[in-house]
Amino acid sequence: MFLRTTHLLLMGTLTAIPVGASGQEAVEGPRVVLGSVPFTLTVHGADEVSSLVEVRSAEGTLIASGTVGARQVREFRDVVVRSRAELPLEVRVGGTVHTVTSPFAPAWFSILPPLVAIALALIFKEVITALLAGIWLGALAVAGYNPIQATWRLVDQYIVPALGDTDGGHTQIVVFSLLLGGMVGMISKNGGTLGVVRAVAPLARNRRRGKLATAAAGLAIFFDDYANTLVVGNTMRPVTDRLKVSREKLAYLVDSTAAPIAALVPVSTWVGYEISLIGGGLTAAAGTTTGADAAFLAGLSPYTVFIQTIPYLFYPILAMALVFMTSYMNRDFGPMARAEQRAAAGGGVHREGAMLATDTSASFVNAKEGAPKRWWNAGLPVLTVVLVVLGGLYASGRAALGEGSASGGLAGVFYHLRDTFGAADPFNPLLWGSLAGCLVAAALSLGQRILTVHECVGAWLGGVKAMMIAMVILTLAWSLGAVTQDVGTAGYLSQLLGGNLPLFLLPAVVFVTAGAMAFATGTSWTTMAILIPLVIPLTVSLAGGTGFADGSVYGILLGTTSSVLAGAIWGDHCSPISDTTVLSSTAAACDHVDHVRTQLPYAVLVGVIGLALGSVGTALGLPTWIALAAGVAVLAVFLRVFGTPVPEIDGPATAEDAA
Repeated sequence: MFLRTTHLLLMGTLTAIPVGASGQEAVEGPRVVLGSVPFTLTVHGADEVSSLVEVRSAEGTLIASGTVGARQVREFRDVVVRSRAELPLEVRVGGTVHTVTSPFAPAWFSILPPLVAIALALIFKEVITALLAGIWLGALAVAGYNPIQATWRLVDQYIVPALGDTDGGHTQIVVFSLLLGGMVGMISKNGGTLGVVRAVAPLARNRRRGKLATAAAGLAIFFDDYANTLVVGNTMRPVTDRLKVSREKLAYLVDSTAAPIAALVPVSTWVGYEISLIGGGLTAAAGTTTGADAAFLAGLSPYTVFIQTIPYLFYPILAMALVFMTSYMNRDFGPMARAEQRAAAGGGVHREGAMLATDTSASFVNAKEGAPKRWWNAGLPVLTVVLVVLGGLYASGRAALGEGSASGGLAGVFYHLRDTFGAADPFNPLLWGSLAGCLVAAALSLGQRILTVHECVGAWLGGVKAMMIAMVILTLAWSLGAVTQDVGTAGYLSQLLGGNLPLFLLPAVVFVTAGAMAFATGTSWTTMAILIPLVIPLTVSLAGGTGFADGSVYGILLGTTSSVLAGAIWGDHCSPISDTTVLSSTAAACDHVDHVRTQLPYAVLVGVIGLALGSVGTALGLPTWIALAAGVAVLAVFLRVFGTPVPEIDGPATAEDAA
């Protein structure tokens, strides 16, 4: 994955990579050149001989030079253009001159596309047009400020590739979501959904118990955030609707348990990705120091570092704590409190005029007349999804690792599962699980003669159609993410880490920067990919390369690394263009903008407390357990003082009433 990094760490760094048989000379540059923001030029060498490379501005100033070997690729990083007058660049490779004609934009322009999209969505409460506006604005720069070309690029360069991206898992997530929607359509039509409501009614008889049950279900599906969001939201929505829990609250419960638990648990689809990034950062950091500290950093296990960062993940831990506190105390604040009061007073589980991310019209959710209300007609397909996804993750992880057996004892089994899940394909098992769930739902419906084949297909199609609005929003969100990459949003924001910072402030600055980057780009994984290899060596550099072997500043390193993970999730929770935020709205059948508007105060509150007590506090010597305990206490006091009690509504008196 291509990573943009700051001038501080990449000064003078060049790489040589073999290329294929064609060996054709070519120069690759960025889609948009940002003023004073370093970028990379990739130069392909000739077939037979090494070539001298010179990069000059339009004014003739030498910017970079070097050589590229025969059939080699050399990356000239840290190329900086400060004004439009320096473009186009001339790149001489041997006797051939190539011209880099990328459009120029001031650095601040890179944050405009996401900010415009987010602002329009929050102001007008309509997300599709807002996302299109943000994509078009970025495409305008890519197209050289030609508005007609920008309109065509919006479709052919961003929307279509975003939907067809199999390497990044976009296509798989869309198919998984549609299949899961089809499964929900069938289990709704065969009476299974109402059967779940009837079965859960004696346990979740009031709002408090219903919200706690939803939060607990979010913790139970810990292995993947996408599966967590869609399974828990679709399964618990009929229950929370019966208890008059607002759709906004359900979306918050789903969103604020999915990514946090997947990031915290040592066995999940996140772990392998995070460990690989940490490993790269440690390798780079070891090369910036000498002696015992270099040996200490080089000898660190990336997985051990990940485990040690868990107590420093203040935002995910405190976010889940707030989920359970608001549920148990039955208190909310801000727009969420108003949404909950509306629902409890009989004003509807969603606001009047809301554009629901999932179609929950009566034709979709109502069971067939006379269909038995059996919980297992819904429970078995959902359980099938979970088990097949888990089995698929295990099988794909074993295949990636090759043959081998776990060492003896419980610890050996744990490490075996850790390695296996870390190496697993995170996307294909989701497809297998959702398809298996559809087949089981159809088999149950046909086997009990509840639905005919025609009715099964009709119910499945109804469920797929119900997901279409969400898939449009998700595709546009991915497209905006591609735009932010092309206009260098992350590279610009990462420059905030440059300069001479006091070491104790570094975790806090990293947390805020990661949050801003994830908020602007809509993806926590890209944020982690950019920042983790950057901040680990930066921490070592700012510490003078000492104090790690003796442990005196090792806690700062852990705090800084965890701040990337925590800040990325924080930014994701705040961002209306985040894929997990969109999927949470989808699973809860909530207006997407309403979900963002009601969740934002909760995410900001937890982020500020985690920043003050966690990132800054622990950097100044506060033990992590005290910081976490104090954070939970502050949240409890805030809810008690500023939270509004929501009237308790008892559920159906009998199981028959529930159905």
